[in-house]
Amino acid sequence: MLADIARDVDNAVKRPPTRPVVRTKFQVVALLVREERARVKADGALTAAKRDQELKRLDGVATMLAKIAARDTSLLELLADDARVSDAAREYRASVMRAGGIEPPEEDPEPPAPAAPPPGAEKRVVPQSAISQRLANPFLAPDFEAAAERVPARPRRLAGWELLEPLFRSFEKASPGTPSCMALPDPASVPVPHGRALMPHQAQVVAATARGHRTFLLADEPGLGKTAQALLAAQAADAFPLLVVAPNVVKTNWAHEVELWTPLRRATVVHGDGDRVDAFADVVIVNYDILNRHVGWLGELGFRGMVVDEAHFIKNKTSQRSQHVLALSERIRERTARPLLMALTGTPLINDVEDFRAIWQFLGWIDDTKPIGGLMAALEEAGLTPADRGFYASARATVIDEGIVRRRKADVAADIPARRVADLPVELEGAVGRSVRAAETALQQRLVERYRAAVAARPDDVAVEGIDIELARRVAAAELKDSSPQSRGENVFTMVRRIGQAKAGLAADYAAQLARNVGKVVFFAKHVDVMDQAEQTFTDRGIRFASIRGDQTPAVREKNVAAFTGDPDVSIAVCSLMAAGVGLNLQVASNLVLAELSWTDAEQTQAIDRIHRIGQAEPVTAWRIIAAQTIDSKIAELIDSKSGLAARALDGAADEDIPSSTDVQLEALVGLLTDALAAGVD
Repeated sequence: MLADIARDVDNAVKRPPTRPVVRTKFQVVALLVREERARVKADGALTAAKRDQELKRLDGVATMLAKIAARDTSLLELLADDARVSDAAREYRASVMRAGGIEPPEEDPEPPAPAAPPPGAEKRVVPQSAISQRLANPFLAPDFEAAAERVPARPRRLAGWELLEPLFRSFEKASPGTPSCMALPDPASVPVPHGRALMPHQAQVVAATARGHRTFLLADEPGLGKTAQALLAAQAADAFPLLVVAPNVVKTNWAHEVELWTPLRRATVVHGDGDRVDAFADVVIVNYDILNRHVGWLGELGFRGMVVDEAHFIKNKTSQRSQHVLALSERIRERTARPLLMALTGTPLINDVEDFRAIWQFLGWIDDTKPIGGLMAALEEAGLTPADRGFYASARATVIDEGIVRRRKADVAADIPARRVADLPVELEGAVGRSVRAAETALQQRLVERYRAAVAARPDDVAVEGIDIELARRVAAAELKDSSPQSRGENVFTMVRRIGQAKAGLAADYAAQLARNVGKVVFFAKHVDVMDQAEQTFTDRGIRFASIRGDQTPAVREKNVAAFTGDPDVSIAVCSLMAAGVGLNLQVASNLVLAELSWTDAEQTQAIDRIHRIGQAEPVTAWRIIAAQTIDSKIAELIDSKSGLAARALDGAADEDIPSSTDVQLEALVGLLTDALAAGVD
């Protein structure tokens, strides 16, 4: 029997990945071989010849197991002295022993192991704001509905069946074209802030939430507005306070989106040890990288909802970030009846259907071994077992109805503009961020000194109330005249370049995420060092790219363009804004990243037009990376405000001039100066 099971395991391991059921069989056979060897050696009734024969047969099984472990070395962990033997493994061991004619011994319950501190506990912090919030809310009202929901439904027809593997396999067995989106209601009228509008596909998810649905795997492609859907769904479910876990590159954008879509709600972003966090806020935003420091107090804050952005980050259940996310989700479900739980990702599957496991567990659809809650009840109600012919199609539909929402750009093309620019604010942290802020402060101080010197030199009979805008313009013009892109010292050109260098890693990080989600992406930058840094990031991550620069020969340039457009393994084109902004056709992509801002809308538009061309089948999205709370934001506003003026001038308005780059540079300096004067900067 042991040899037969070992052969089954061997055949299964030859077709990776190794499933949990196969791992269980491997561990049980190894344990039984070990026990049988000890029993045979101690059996005094056996002759020496018979003992040698039995040990030789057991050695044959052990050799087979060793070859299996050599093929998948992760199986060796199951043979360690401290390896955990799951309840499923104990049950399987007992069934194998009974089938072999041996009654399994009664096992004494294991004494509870001493509670070990959770991983990373020594790094955990509790911000003062969180302590104040806890003191202000010392008691949480008992939620009897939540307690009732935690009573598991007793399986009837499916008792004893292994269900997780068939559920995962049901997504592999689906026929091409099979729907992968739950039935959604017609888009209802969703209240949104003045000046904003939801697209119909976004309103459908909010309407489903308003009708009572509370768990979603929102797997729309990037560019379809998952952030707005999540925030308005939280509004519809009254799921505040809301916890948002997101990659570092988008957490500042989440705070920006809260302000846009739910302006009556207050957001706080957790940085570092959380010294500036507002634990009384409605939306708490934290990135994966620092979650280990904050998981303790976040679990006690009383959240009524949780959103995990780029949820494929938790696909590895053994990683610390995944364990923290799952622990927070479980804590929220313990304390809140029907909380809103949303996993947002454009790529729910990276390698294998097993990637679903952690996401489904976060949503409360399964635990480590079986379906739970509403999913288990729905599977029971279907009346089928994995042995029935129609089980896989039925099971897949049942899981999708739990809350899988998947729309592609092509599916909802009528909802979205043919071309749009989406701003992604990022926060510059650490030494680089401090350096940029110091440079901006130095420039502001120089402008203020010039302004105050000019005010002091005016005749006594000239008086102006408040800030003299005309004088501010003259001061800014003088600063601009003294500056040049090649000059030494801090000026508007060197500062913007410094910001571009500081954003390079974050912009490349976001481009890598996009490439993983949607395929081909074009990455535009102005400066060579920004392109170099981005290409190094892609190289480190194993992402293939094509580089299009101004110093290339026509032959090299043509070869790199062909690689991007024709080779499916080349995911990103890293382009110089000046060298590749014209004359190229890159419409194989529908997403591009603008890592650095240009000085005119025309340069930005030319870059976008490399993919927004005749023949482009999908809506185009340009993701513009903007350093929040710096002159970068001011430049973006100025470019946008002047784009309409340029369009009108080009359409034939005789009294309007096309704005130049100098206009933007001058207005950016005026904005810096007036902001400093209004704030009383010396």
